[in-house]
Amino acid sequence: MLTSLDKRLFCHVLNSSRYYGLTPLARSISRSGDGPIYLCFSLIILLFHPLGTVFFNQLLCGFLIELPLYLCLKHSLRRPRPCHALVELEFSFEPADKFSLPSGHTAAAFMVASFIAVTFPFFSPWVFIWAAGVGWSRVALGVHYPLDILAGMGLGLGSASLGLLWLQV
Repeated sequence: MLTSLDKRLFCHVLNSSRYYGLTPLARSISRSGDGPIYLCFSLIILLFHPLGTVFFNQLLCGFLIELPLYLCLKHSLRRPRPCHALVELEFSFEPADKFSLPSGHTAAAFMVASFIAVTFPFFSPWVFIWAAGVGWSRVALGVHYPLDILAGMGLGLGSASLGLLWLQV
């Protein structure tokens, strides 16, 4: 039943996004969650902000936790992406790999948003709206199911929490 609900919700988000012409927006938001963006952003903060070292260390620690967990889960669970599993639908976006659970973009976005919120609390609402947008964009592009997004969100928030605990030890 959960899988059926997941697929129905996926189709609703995908079809709504297409109907309202949101695919280009989804591509842009999705790209904002690419790894090189985080590296550039963290280096700029490191070089030009008094809290740059703290923030950079948080991100480094977070990715040291999140990335191995993400890879382990993705290659253990091996859930096919909707763009590969639902052949009756047409997709114009090809993901980098073939497995969908959890969403790595969403995990990284929520982890980064958590560290921004801790280090720069003023930006909290905005960064979590952005992170949710990254998750939505992955469904709107047809590369993740909604449950992949929830799993990615949990992985990102959990990795950030563990990273903050690790840095306090």
